[in-house]
Amino acid sequence: MSFIALVTLVVRDYDEALSFYTGALGFELVEDTDRGDGSRWVVVRPRGTTGTGLLLARAKDEAQLASVGAQTGGRVGFFLHTEDFARDHERMRAAGVRFLEEPRHETYGSVAVFEDLYGNRWDLLQPA
Repeated sequence: MSFIALVTLVVRDYDEALSFYTGALGFELVEDTDRGDGSRWVVVRPRGTTGTGLLLARAKDEAQLASVGAQTGGRVGFFLHTEDFARDHERMRAAGVRFLEEPRHETYGSVAVFEDLYGNRWDLLQPA
């Protein structure tokens, strides 16, 4: 096994999720395929990368809908690495991304926790 290709993120709506991830976060749309049953295969990932992508999966029932925004129990569950923390932090703030704290400079790097449009917590991190 070489790497994890996709991680599923349950969302309320494909188009609102796409707008956030491609707009506010600057990810690229890798695939958006109609599956013929009202569902779509929607994959995004950070622009210019070939690594792990997010499969945006629309909630299909009440149980899945209840998990939207709480898939990691309120913990930071996603880690977005950057080579220029200040640039990306400012761009994301200007795009309306909600940061839960001011940037911190730790021994392991510069970091700030933010929420996606559903409340999932992410680290924006520039490793030391």
